[in-house]
Amino acid sequence: MSGARLIHIELDDTGLPPPTPQIDQERKVALFDLMEDNSFALPGRDGRAAPDGPYRLSLSIRDKRLVFDLSTEAGEPAAEFHLSLSPFRQVVKDYWQICESYFDAVKKLPPSQIEAIDMARRGIHNEGARVLQERLEGKAEIDIDTARRLFTLVCVLHFGG
Repeated sequence: MSGARLIHIELDDTGLPPPTPQIDQERKVALFDLMEDNSFALPGRDGRAAPDGPYRLSLSIRDKRLVFDLSTEAGEPAAEFHLSLSPFRQVVKDYWQICESYFDAVKKLPPSQIEAIDMARRGIHNEGARVLQERLEGKAEIDIDTARRLFTLVCVLHFGG
């Protein structure tokens, strides 16, 4: 199997309120799906090759920045990068608003209306994944499915509960 992947993900949710059941479920599904299948590679920088994967990721928010702290399988530091949360704020807000609508709809609306809300939710989710891929350009190479799942974790950290 390729070393261009994540083998462990830790979310540092220190200081965040306990997640709601829906947010906790979103987090569990994203983490499970990421461990089943992901693509994550560190490009070389400044003429140096990046440490070989697979990688362990600690994802957190510090000083209003999204922090990716990566280490090798053996625990050696591989890379750390900090991303501004500003480009994510609106899409994260939109994502949670549509998720609220979806969670409510599942309880009381017919399947056709639930499907329409879910399509909108997927569209916003894809937009968040694209923003994440753009922000990681030159720092990490990820495919769209990995970006979608990581975006879910960004949302979980950003809104906490």
